[in-house]
Amino acid sequence: MIVDIKKILNDIEILRKNLDKLIEEKSSNLQDPEIIEASQVLDEAISKLNRLIFKKL
Repeated sequence: MIVDIKKILNDIEILRKNLDKLIEEKSSNLQDPEIIEASQVLDEAISKLNRLIFKKL
């Protein structure tokens, strides 16, 4: 379970950096479809982490 959490945390960091890079490349146009998609993928990873944490409690 701890390994799963560490992997998801690592994935979240990679996804966050990717989103930051996209935002910079798209001149902060937060309505760009690529930014929206990257944000949704990051949101799903964060939700997955939350589910794992709450399941563990």
